[in-house]
Amino acid sequence: MTIYRHQRNYGCRIHDQYTYLGMRVLVLENEKVRISLLPDKGTEIFEFLYKPVDLDFMWLTENGVHNPNSYLPTSPDPISTFIDYYAGGWQEVFPNGGSTSSYLGARFGQHGEVAHMPWDVEVLEDSADRIRVLFRVRTKKVPFELRKTLTLQSDSSTLRIEEELENLSDLPLRFMWGHHIAFGKPFLEPGCRINLPEGLTVLTEERSLQAINLGRVRRGDVHEWPVAADEQGAAVDLSILPARDARSDIVYVTGFEKSRAWYEVENGRRGMGIRVEWDASRLPYLWYWQEFGETKTYPWYGRHYNVGLEPFSGYPTHGIEKALENESAGSIGPSQTISSWLTAAPYPLNEK
Repeated sequence: MTIYRHQRNYGCRIHDQYTYLGMRVLVLENEKVRISLLPDKGTEIFEFLYKPVDLDFMWLTENGVHNPNSYLPTSPDPISTFIDYYAGGWQEVFPNGGSTSSYLGARFGQHGEVAHMPWDVEVLEDSADRIRVLFRVRTKKVPFELRKTLTLQSDSSTLRIEEELENLSDLPLRFMWGHHIAFGKPFLEPGCRINLPEGLTVLTEERSLQAINLGRVRRGDVHEWPVAADEQGAAVDLSILPARDARSDIVYVTGFEKSRAWYEVENGRRGMGIRVEWDASRLPYLWYWQEFGETKTYPWYGRHYNVGLEPFSGYPTHGIEKALENESAGSIGPSQTISSWLTAAPYPLNEK
């Protein structure tokens, strides 16, 4: 049942009367945070503002937000179809992760389907103490329904996301599922620290899958977080962000407790951090994407300094075919529904 919104200027509030570049905008806010997302573009979160210090944790690319209906891609490349509209921020990725891949005859572009699809919206609760909003979408290529409920409590900076995935067929199915969360300016800068639990393993792609540009970390090796080795065997501390123009890279962190995983990104100069926790039983891998301005070609052209810290069901970024080969792809039984959850919370370092 939809609960009618009240025009409050205190406590928790929902704003759903606006559009941005022709797309619906939904804003959740309270005394501490303002979170803005686009239901017409995959529920993309393009703002996560911590009000006490006016700091937005969601990175925006130099191209910013685009409406997928306002631009016809000039190439048939299924990777550029995602990248040309990529605004930074936070996307839901499903049922394919990473580059072009195929599954059961369905051909996926970059990062699957739901990141650019319009989602249905239903307000479940709207009070000064708590707001809850349900989003749902059905994929086109494989029979799934994905549902998620976002909750925000009064006087709390924590956004809670509870999700359900339903298999709409009588067949067992596989998938890649993840949260593509990217951090950049104004929050992120050289010297920021990434905190993770102890005892984690860092995985890399095989050398045969290596990108054209060499990364910071030697390919084909397994490392123990946070120290990896470069091609010459020198130590690379992945927990401290390097100077601008350091080599770009991506690695995969795993070994989290089955019930709960977490990371923190902290900026000591600004005195602020953000903590993300999630259900490691569903998303046991953390993709750690690094773009520090070294890439001088499409699509970055040396303009960005950012990282993605992305909880995922499988790896690598080469799509579901590779995840099926290494047995990391998620699975769901016939007509089954499975659940997951995730939270994100900015915080001042002096209150940690």
